[in-house]
Amino acid sequence: MSNVRKYRRLLWVLLGCSLLLCAVYSYYMVKNSIPDEISVYEGQEAQLNEALPSSVLTYDDDIAVLGSNQYQLKCRLFGMLPVKTVKVQSIPRQSVFVSGQTIGIYMETEGVMIIDAGEIEAADEMHTKPAEHIVKPGDYILAVNGSEIQNKKELMKLVDQSAGEEMELVLKRGLEKITVALTPVMTKDGSYKLGIWVRDNIQGIGTLTFMKPDGTYGALGHGISDIDTGELLSLSQGELYSAKILSVSKGVSGNPGELKGVITYQDEEKLGSITVNQYNGISGRLNEKGEQQLTGRQMELGLKQEVAEGPAEIWCNVDGEVKKYQVEITEINYGDENSNKNFVIHVTDQRLLGSTGGIVQGMSGSPVIQNDKLVGAVTHVFVQDATRGYGIFVENMIQ
Repeated sequence: MSNVRKYRRLLWVLLGCSLLLCAVYSYYMVKNSIPDEISVYEGQEAQLNEALPSSVLTYDDDIAVLGSNQYQLKCRLFGMLPVKTVKVQSIPRQSVFVSGQTIGIYMETEGVMIIDAGEIEAADEMHTKPAEHIVKPGDYILAVNGSEIQNKKELMKLVDQSAGEEMELVLKRGLEKITVALTPVMTKDGSYKLGIWVRDNIQGIGTLTFMKPDGTYGALGHGISDIDTGELLSLSQGELYSAKILSVSKGVSGNPGELKGVITYQDEEKLGSITVNQYNGISGRLNEKGEQQLTGRQMELGLKQEVAEGPAEIWCNVDGEVKKYQVEITEINYGDENSNKNFVIHVTDQRLLGSTGGIVQGMSGSPVIQNDKLVGAVTHVFVQDATRGYGIFVENMIQ
């Protein structure tokens, strides 16, 4: 075979491989553009055409009924190639009161959280690590020697009373409980230590997204995690408090900005309780003061398939007053139903860019409005570009 024919055959093989790769890539692009689950308003099943917008997609006429107001659709490419089975749920129309107000957050952990194990200088000047390879960052101490503990103060008291005797600790590690033994070490000042760093509470500033007519609320759009371990904090109890913005640290490339303020930790300034801390935000119930102070505009919820690339606005408080700022939704991701990074936001409003540089810490939970509907909330900022960040579908927060 001549070299020319070999070269032509190679070109055809390469062309065929390229076309195959393009087809596979296109298939997965279409697949990832389809949500795993879709909600439609009762009597508005035609909205499925909005949720499955591709002109090359069809779905079977035969529908698998899962239960009351739930069914499955099998989507196909060009009417032949199976792509994905979508769960569809028919729901009643919902409306909430959209906020954007700044809130102070105080949350106590379930038990005492272990941040890390460290080294101790004992009374004999020997350096030791009594907890190394026994406890792990993210463990929660629930009980010591059979007694439940709620905070660091109780733990320190029991350790000090141990007189150096071995102690039995009940730990929560992930979804299981385990029991370990640790022996406190006496230090130079005569006190006893276990060689662990612990935390029992966290506080900060965030943004209230919405309130339901029954007084429950949703905020932040992402869960509260420990700053050292990155683990979602296991909630014991928490409260919302009044908060006031004092200044803004502008975001720059590589260094996210921050809303700086003061939280009034007084009983008369409590606005409600925190009962849930999950990947999609915090929630609970407002008290009477919270319902009066955290007023908002009533607005219908926008379903995920109604979110579109293009103009939108966010509501947030960066200078003492909730204001509306213009943004662009530049990318939408249906791939991960459990994500709080469902779409990308680009801040275009020069007022907000001038005061904050874009999205900063403390703005998490700021409502995202499109076509006069609440469609989501701000959750994260791009570290290298403060003008951009992520948002979560409000459907995920409501769930």
